[in-house]
Amino acid sequence: MATDPVPSDPRPAADPVVRENDGAVARRRVLVTGSTGYIGGRLTPRLVAAGADVRVLVRSPGKLVDVPWAGDVEVVEGDLTDASTVRPAMEGVDVVYYLAHAMGGRGDFEAAEAEAAHTVADAAREAGVGRIVYLGGLHPEGELSKHLQSRKEVGDILLASGVPTVALQAGVVIGSGSASFEMIRHLTDVLPYMPAPKWVRNQIQPIAVRDVLHYLLGAADVPADVNRTFDIGGPDVLRYGQMMNGYALEAGLKQRPIASLPVFTPWLASQWVNLVTPVPRALAVPIIASLQYDCVVHEHDIDQYVPAPAEGLLRYRQAVRLALQREKDGEVETSWQDSSVSGAPSDLLPSDPDWSGHIVYTDDRETDSTAPPEELWKVVESIGGENGWYSFPLAWAARGWMDRLVGGVGLQRGRRSRSTLRAGDALDWWRVEKIERGHLLRLRAEMKVPGGAWLEMTVTPREGGGSHYRQRAVFFPQGLGGRLYWFAILPFHGVIFSGMLERITATAERDAAAASHGDDVPAGRGAQEARVAADDAHGSSAAGS
Repeated sequence: MATDPVPSDPRPAADPVVRENDGAVARRRVLVTGSTGYIGGRLTPRLVAAGADVRVLVRSPGKLVDVPWAGDVEVVEGDLTDASTVRPAMEGVDVVYYLAHAMGGRGDFEAAEAEAAHTVADAAREAGVGRIVYLGGLHPEGELSKHLQSRKEVGDILLASGVPTVALQAGVVIGSGSASFEMIRHLTDVLPYMPAPKWVRNQIQPIAVRDVLHYLLGAADVPADVNRTFDIGGPDVLRYGQMMNGYALEAGLKQRPIASLPVFTPWLASQWVNLVTPVPRALAVPIIASLQYDCVVHEHDIDQYVPAPAEGLLRYRQAVRLALQREKDGEVETSWQDSSVSGAPSDLLPSDPDWSGHIVYTDDRETDSTAPPEELWKVVESIGGENGWYSFPLAWAARGWMDRLVGGVGLQRGRRSRSTLRAGDALDWWRVEKIERGHLLRLRAEMKVPGGAWLEMTVTPREGGGSHYRQRAVFFPQGLGGRLYWFAILPFHGVIFSGMLERITATAERDAAAASHGDDVPAGRGAQEARVAADDAHGSSAAGS
């Protein structure tokens, strides 16, 4: 085993708020696709801040209800493969940002991506759009993985659209919440020694997410006769092993010896990543597939049109340093977790009257609490992630590992913020479907189950003081397997959900008592104490639902 030496990085990490090309889109009508994704969710507010008139095209407008910039943009519901919704969204638009990717796509995702690109290209040309800006991936010439080939094909379709297109090609993007960063972070944190595929020796040119945003903003102002691809990357060319050890140095860890093993196929490597990191197999596959090649910048022509930031492009370790600080401060703006999970249930919970005529199973529990509603809500909104689920932590962990083994998201995905949630947030194996702050939290399961599952928690004030807490699990079984699944886990529900009910209210009451004595109780502390109590009380247990 050998430890890859890591280039030194003595410069402090700059954190500029405004960059000199932010005015490139001022006073223009801009359409953003992929605004609920990792890059799009960061670019959109920057376009607003730069003075652009921003319109976003999304399949699920509910995902944007709680984002801070939702009131500053025009939200249009639609699907990129549906011309009847794309054409109206293009009306009056000067610049289109194409940031939608099926990273976790399965089946014939290449055809779906190509169809979406053709639909956008045709609608943009018919509407007289002046510029398309696309973000693709760095790649070598020759045969490519399916995901890289699909990204390249999307870029080719847009370049051939008749609308001047800038197709930026970036490598590994490093920033708080990026899938690539999370993969590096967890592999390095978990493994003191790293048996790795031979691609850890390949050359990679990572780029900080803020520099990707810099080029995206500047691309809107490229002259109208420019229609081509541009490579973009940071100043460091590294092997993947060096990237892991660069992270280790910034995180205060020892550098990891890494053994390059030829037996690690891309499929086997994706299973390995699925087990030891929060990145699910469906997302690990395209990331690992892109690492099979040397992905470095072959030309720097973008500098002629979009100069680098005045303070320079961030080096790799600077980008890692900033990402770690953002996560420590709880200021993760967007995350790979925000993206929809391929194959996961996406239907909303039907209203109760719509259940008539359908098979549905529920576990409904409620209780009164002496805690004020605001204290009880704090506990509800901070549930999951590092704060835990208040009941049988070993059972939840076991169920999470079972889900990971079959390719699901498991429990490692965690949550974006430790104390606050918003619609569309990932929360372990759940997705926040609806939140009415202070009153209702509804979660939709994205684990592998034979049916659709939801968990709903409500807090209401009680006459005379205190609050009322209701907790409802809802399951729509799919076929015989779904019915058998529900009855198989039914014995555990009585313990798991009753434990949640008791400990959530007890934690809120304990926090309220502490607050009344002037103690500052951070959100989540009670959850950690409840988790310890549950461990002491139950030791080991079987998997819950």
